[in-house]
Amino acid sequence: MKYRLFCYFLAAALVMTGCKNQKPGPEEPLPANETTTETTEEPNKEIKPMNEAPAAPANLWAELGEEPMLKIKTTDGTMTVKLYSDTPLHRDNFVKLAQSGFYDGLLFHRIIRGFMIQGGDPFTRDSSKIAQFGTGGPGYTIPAEIVAGKTHKKGALAAARRGDQVNPAKESSGSQFYIVQDEEGCKHLDGEYTIFGEVVDGLSVIDKIASERTDMRDRPLNKVQIISITPAGK
Repeated sequence: MKYRLFCYFLAAALVMTGCKNQKPGPEEPLPANETTTETTEEPNKEIKPMNEAPAAPANLWAELGEEPMLKIKTTDGTMTVKLYSDTPLHRDNFVKLAQSGFYDGLLFHRIIRGFMIQGGDPFTRDSSKIAQFGTGGPGYTIPAEIVAGKTHKKGALAAARRGDQVNPAKESSGSQFYIVQDEEGCKHLDGEYTIFGEVVDGLSVIDKIASERTDMRDRPLNKVQIISITPAGK
């Protein structure tokens, strides 16, 4: 009888430990003591595919093709990403924001080694809003484009979103994104978040960013900044 009780409590302890160590998905709601009534998120607005948008001016952003290649220049190095043609809403939105300079100067505000790096929140331009980091956006969400077979491999570029309890349709943040650093640490996110691109050059930069020291809320102690996002090879 004593042996059975011991086994029962041991199993319960292991289950509790596993739940405690499971990493929350990108852009989960903040803890209760950090919630805020101020937010830029609004009901969904239409995002037009590239072929429905006005013709691009004859500059470095012209003729990007169906799967654009973009350089993300950061204070820790430069990565080249390819955006997927089978997630056109996310592809076109990312290009639109990058072209407008929306991402320039923003921080990677959430870094978890063995998991992912996350950025794209406009609140990170203002250090006085640190309690709101992770809650900002451009004022809209994007319908989910979860494609079967797209997995959270190393370098996968995916859209952050709010948790299922407040977002059952799995709509994506209008601007926040994350990049996978460790496939094993992120595989539980497969089929739950929209993966819309991948890093094709500069995987070591992901590791460098992921190795930055962070505080107890996974915020880097040193600023890791997006300097610019521009078309690759131009």
